[in-house]
Amino acid sequence: MGIGATGSGSPWKFERMVFTMTDYERVGDYQESDRSAVGLAVTFLLIGLGTGALLGLLFAPKSGKQIRRTLRRKYEDARDVIEDLGDQASDVIDKGAAWASTAKDKVAPLGKVIRRSL
Repeated sequence: MGIGATGSGSPWKFERMVFTMTDYERVGDYQESDRSAVGLAVTFLLIGLGTGALLGLLFAPKSGKQIRRTLRRKYEDARDVIEDLGDQASDVIDKGAAWASTAKDKVAPLGKVIRRSL
């Protein structure tokens, strides 16, 4: 909403002007996310699997002590798997960085020759 002076003589008189916006003007253009739909789907899959596994353990016909022991073991196993995946990802990143460095070193002389010829 805006406030503007009226043209009725006195500079101290104001009237209220109402501006309305359409939904399009209020929200603006739709910007598609840079995230991958596959990554989002995998994230929801993992969340669903974890939730399902937890609910399955909670509703299993076992005593509380057995369920807690099972949950603790599954948690430790999952933590170990995640640590292993992190180590594997780190190894892949290191190998990729080494490969990129090697490729850069091999291509650098070719770039110099191309620049000289231009």
